[in-house]
Amino acid sequence: MAETKVKIDNKKLRKVSKIEVKYAQMICLFSNKTRLKMYRKLASLMANRFSLMDGLEMLYRGASDNGKNPYEPMAIAIKAWQRTLQNGLTFADALNGWAPSRERLMLSTGDVSNLESALYNLIKVTEGSTKMIRPIIGAIAYPAFLTMMSVLILYAIGVYMVPPMLEAAPDTRWTGMAADLVGVSDWIQKYWLIAFLALPVTMITIYLTIGIWTGKLRVIFDRIPPWSLYKIFAGISWLLAMAALIKGGTPVSSAMTALRRDSNAYLREKIDKTLKYINNGDNLGDALYKTQLEFPDKEIISDLSVYSELDNFEEAIDNLANEWLDESVYMIEQKASVLNMVALLSIGGVIAWAVMGVFDMQDQITNSMGK
Repeated sequence: MAETKVKIDNKKLRKVSKIEVKYAQMICLFSNKTRLKMYRKLASLMANRFSLMDGLEMLYRGASDNGKNPYEPMAIAIKAWQRTLQNGLTFADALNGWAPSRERLMLSTGDVSNLESALYNLIKVTEGSTKMIRPIIGAIAYPAFLTMMSVLILYAIGVYMVPPMLEAAPDTRWTGMAADLVGVSDWIQKYWLIAFLALPVTMITIYLTIGIWTGKLRVIFDRIPPWSLYKIFAGISWLLAMAALIKGGTPVSSAMTALRRDSNAYLREKIDKTLKYINNGDNLGDALYKTQLEFPDKEIISDLSVYSELDNFEEAIDNLANEWLDESVYMIEQKASVLNMVALLSIGGVIAWAVMGVFDMQDQITNSMGK
């Protein structure tokens, strides 16, 4: 079949601006879906015996509509990658500024001659990590929303319902649930800003520190949400990346060292302590156990201790990572269901307590007026 070529008048094409390049980098860097689609197409072309440069040229034609619109973000990205490769650098180097460093690491470590396999491993790791995000957000967002609703209900009752009742019976000596409701009303009128900001400030603090907090106390907190959810996410992301690198021929210690470069303080602590034991001759599972950090998971550590002694460790850790991914998504969804139920029951309890408190106040007002 003859190849159809479209003639483009280069004189009518202006030079791509720096702003367009920056915009293209943002689109490529922050859109996992866009990058993964490009990786998958490139891996498919290479599987059909296209060279890397020929594969990129095919992708460029598609992204730029056969060169008619070279200003599309992905067309700009692919053209930039081609120029880097023409300068003698690797594809991982070409992605500098266009993809997260973890992805570039996975393409640069191990047997880079098998780029097709590296791309498929990268797709699997990125999709696996992304798969975890939605249930984690669901596990946190809904309970947080219900908690804020509880605060809003208490504020509305304390500011708009209780004060008129207090004015109706200023000399009443409140007891029981009525006294509790009056106390809450008084507190929330004075400290309403604290009541509304407590949860957002707490969540922001957790978000800012969850990736940098280390030490023995963190190990304890890692057993309860939201720290336990983050531990699962960090653990499965690490194990998927380790499995991909080891399957690509990278030794365990080299894979750990490579992943350390792109890790936050939380994961670096785990890697550094594990590497200390690996360098002393322990296998991966035994080294993780000796750190006493319970990372990524007690059962996973036990499995790795066994699999590390097998001849087909590369396949075993890959299967383990994929199995744990499915189990972790289910586990997070279960925890999310429990958290959502607790939050729902809590807001129901707050409403019931407030309503009963109002009824108690009405009864005490009626009694005081009858005397």
